[in-house]
Amino acid sequence: MTGSCEYCQITGGYGELMDETAHWLIYLAPSQRYLGTCVVALKRKSKNLRELDDAEWLDFADIVRRLETSVDEAFKPTLFNWSCFKNKEYRNGDPNPEIHWHLLPRYQDEVEFAGEKFKDQDFGYLPQPITHELSAEMMDKIKSAIKKYL
Repeated sequence: MTGSCEYCQITGGYGELMDETAHWLIYLAPSQRYLGTCVVALKRKSKNLRELDDAEWLDFADIVRRLETSVDEAFKPTLFNWSCFKNKEYRNGDPNPEIHWHLLPRYQDEVEFAGEKFKDQDFGYLPQPITHELSAEMMDKIKSAIKKYL
């Protein structure tokens, strides 16, 4: 599965696979500008949300509960933003959007995790597609912290 969303298509793909359900794949996003950012991608090709069936919606609702709880336990964000963007796909002549959701934890105060400081520079405003790539070791620590509660 590939996509070109500027939030998740930083080094190719949606990030590091953490879990999957019958209908969705859960990734740790390659950019951690907002600590704990994840991508939840539908396993099948679908262009619009209206094409999701009841089982996919119910499965997604369960993921929202589980993932928010996990990230909350691991990092204590102030709030969660969820978004489903497909805009970049339409910048070229052959758009091929895929359904995927971004979980963007937002932090009013600076957070320190495993010796790294994370500051949400635009808290209270729309999330910005600015990358914050980390070492593979730090990404593994973030992934483990989320999976511990997932």
